[in-house]
Amino acid sequence: MSTDPDCLFCKIVAGDIPADIVHSDDRTIAFRDINPQAPVHVLVVPRAHVVDAGTVVPGDAEDLAAMVMAAKTVADAEGIGGEDRGYRLAFNVGPDSGNSVAHLHLHLLGGRSFVWPPG
Repeated sequence: MSTDPDCLFCKIVAGDIPADIVHSDDRTIAFRDINPQAPVHVLVVPRAHVVDAGTVVPGDAEDLAAMVMAAKTVADAEGIGGEDRGYRLAFNVGPDSGNSVAHLHLHLLGGRSFVWPPG
Protein backbone atom coordinates (compact mmCIF):
# COMPACT_ATOMS: atom_id res chain seq x y z
CA MET A 1 0.00 0.00 0.00
CA SER A 2 1.41 3.37 -0.98
CA THR A 3 1.58 6.27 1.47
CA ASP A 4 2.93 9.81 1.37
CA PRO A 5 4.83 10.79 4.54
CA ASP A 6 3.88 14.46 4.02
CA CYS A 7 0.15 13.81 3.47
CA LEU A 8 -2.23 14.91 6.26
CA PHE A 9 -4.70 12.10 5.54
CA CYS A 10 -1.94 9.46 5.37
CA LYS A 11 -0.91 10.64 8.84
CA ILE A 12 -4.51 10.24 10.06
CA VAL A 13 -4.68 6.75 8.51
CA ALA A 14 -1.42 5.85 10.29
CA GLY A 15 -2.74 7.16 13.62
CA ASP A 16 -0.07 9.86 13.82
CA ILE A 17 -2.66 12.67 13.83
CA PRO A 18 -5.86 12.31 15.86
CA ALA A 19 -9.26 12.43 14.17
CA ASP A 20 -12.85 11.69 15.16
CA ILE A 21 -12.98 8.32 13.40
CA VAL A 22 -16.50 6.99 12.84
CA HIS A 23 -15.68 3.96 10.69
CA SER A 24 -12.66 1.87 9.83
CA ASP A 25 -12.16 -1.25 7.73
CA ASP A 26 -9.37 -2.95 5.76
CA ARG A 27 -9.50 -0.42 2.90
CA THR A 28 -10.95 2.81 4.35
CA ILE A 29 -11.16 5.15 7.29
CA ALA A 30 -13.99 7.64 7.80
CA PHE A 31 -13.72 10.64 10.11
CA ARG A 32 -15.61 13.84 10.83
CA ASP A 33 -14.62 16.91 8.83
CA ILE A 34 -13.04 19.60 11.02
CA ASN A 35 -14.96 22.29 9.08
CA PRO A 36 -18.40 20.69 8.64
CA GLN A 37 -20.71 22.03 5.94
CA ALA A 38 -23.72 20.03 7.16
CA PRO A 39 -24.85 18.47 10.45
CA VAL A 40 -23.21 15.25 9.24
CA HIS A 41 -19.98 15.82 7.30
CA VAL A 42 -17.67 12.84 7.19
CA LEU A 43 -14.66 12.23 4.98
CA VAL A 44 -14.08 8.70 3.71
CA VAL A 45 -10.51 8.05 2.61
CA PRO A 46 -8.73 4.99 1.27
CA ARG A 47 -5.87 3.70 3.37
CA ALA A 48 -3.68 3.77 0.25
CA HIS A 49 -2.52 7.16 -0.96
CA VAL A 50 -4.21 8.30 -4.18
CA VAL A 51 -3.95 12.00 -5.06
CA ASP A 52 -7.57 12.55 -6.16
CA ALA A 53 -10.33 11.14 -8.36
CA GLY A 54 -8.57 12.58 -11.40
CA THR A 55 -5.62 10.24 -10.85
CA VAL A 56 -7.62 7.05 -10.25
CA VAL A 57 -6.56 4.02 -12.30
CA PRO A 58 -8.36 0.69 -12.84
CA GLY A 59 -6.36 -0.83 -9.98
CA ASP A 60 -8.09 1.57 -7.57
CA ALA A 61 -11.56 0.14 -8.29
CA GLU A 62 -11.76 -1.93 -5.10
CA ASP A 63 -10.81 1.07 -2.96
CA LEU A 64 -13.44 3.22 -4.68
CA ALA A 65 -16.12 0.59 -4.11
CA ALA A 66 -15.03 0.27 -0.47
CA MET A 67 -15.28 4.05 -0.05
CA VAL A 68 -18.88 4.10 -1.30
CA MET A 69 -19.82 1.14 0.90
CA ALA A 70 -18.18 2.79 3.92
CA ALA A 71 -20.13 6.00 3.19
CA LYS A 72 -23.37 3.99 3.11
CA THR A 73 -22.49 2.30 6.41
CA VAL A 74 -21.75 5.66 8.05
CA ALA A 75 -24.91 7.26 6.61
CA ASP A 76 -27.02 4.46 8.05
CA ALA A 77 -25.26 4.71 11.43
CA GLU A 78 -25.75 8.50 11.47
CA GLY A 79 -29.47 8.15 10.70
CA ILE A 80 -29.33 9.89 7.33
CA GLY A 81 -29.71 6.81 5.13
CA GLY A 82 -32.95 5.25 4.02
CA GLU A 83 -35.74 6.23 1.68
CA ASP A 84 -37.16 9.06 3.81
CA ARG A 85 -33.82 10.82 4.38
CA GLY A 86 -30.87 11.40 2.10
CA TYR A 87 -27.29 12.48 1.80
CA ARG A 88 -24.81 13.76 -0.73
CA LEU A 89 -21.53 12.14 -1.78
CA ALA A 90 -18.91 14.35 -3.44
CA PHE A 91 -15.37 14.06 -4.74
CA ASN A 92 -13.49 17.33 -5.26
CA VAL A 93 -10.71 17.31 -7.86
CA GLY A 94 -8.09 20.04 -8.05
CA PRO A 95 -7.81 23.51 -6.59
CA ASP A 96 -10.78 25.03 -8.48
CA SER A 97 -13.08 22.58 -6.68
CA GLY A 98 -11.91 23.75 -3.26
CA ASN A 99 -9.85 20.61 -2.67
CA SER A 100 -7.18 21.36 -0.08
CA VAL A 101 -5.74 17.91 0.74
CA ALA A 102 -4.14 15.88 -2.04
CA HIS A 103 -5.42 12.49 -0.87
CA LEU A 104 -8.52 10.99 -2.43
CA HIS A 105 -11.50 11.60 -0.16
CA LEU A 106 -15.24 11.27 -0.44
CA HIS A 107 -17.39 13.84 1.36
CA LEU A 108 -20.52 12.40 2.98
CA LEU A 109 -22.90 15.25 3.81
CA GLY A 110 -26.35 14.99 5.32
CA GLY A 111 -28.73 16.01 8.05
CA ARG A 112 -30.17 18.95 6.08
CA SER A 113 -31.70 19.63 2.68
CA PHE A 114 -29.44 20.43 -0.25
CA VAL A 115 -30.12 22.41 -3.40
CA TRP A 116 -29.19 21.68 -6.99
CA PRO A 117 -27.00 22.74 -8.56
CA PRO A 118 -24.53 22.86 -5.69
CA GLY A 119 -22.74 26.14 -5.07
